[in-house]
Amino acid sequence: MYTDPIADYLTRVRNAISAGHRVVEIPASNLKKEMTKILFDQGYILSYQFNSDKVQGSIKIALKYDKDTKESVIRKIQRISTPGLRKYVGSKEMPRVLNGLGIAIVSTSKGVMTNKQARQENVGGEVLCYVY
Repeated sequence: MYTDPIADYLTRVRNAISAGHRVVEIPASNLKKEMTKILFDQGYILSYQFNSDKVQGSIKIALKYDKDTKESVIRKIQRISTPGLRKYVGSKEMPRVLNGLGIAIVSTSKGVMTNKQARQENVGGEVLCYVY
C-alpha cells in the first residue's frame, strides 16, 4: 500500500519515458482513469486501455514519442498537490503552465479537467499535476 497513488502514477510514467518504454502498466482507479483520458485528449499519449480482469484492474498507456528526434512528447510531468501539502486554487488564480503551452490537471467539484476547462467553467479545485 502506498500513500500517494497519483505520485506513483506520475512516477511510473516518468520512469517509463526515461527508460524509453513504449507501454507502461499502472494499477487503476477512477481518478487515474480520468487523468489518462485528459492526457490522451491533450495529445500527450498515443492510446490507453483499461483492463478490469483483476480486482483493482489496470491501465495500459502507450507513450508518444517524436518520430524524428525519438524524444517523448511529455517533457516534464510534475506533482503539485501532495497529501502533506494540498494546493487549492480558485477559478481566478488558475495556473498557466509554460505560458499556456502545458496543462495543469485539476480536480474540481465538476470532475477532473484541465486548467483551461476549469477557467472556462469558472470552477476552482485541487491542482494535481503539471504536464508539458
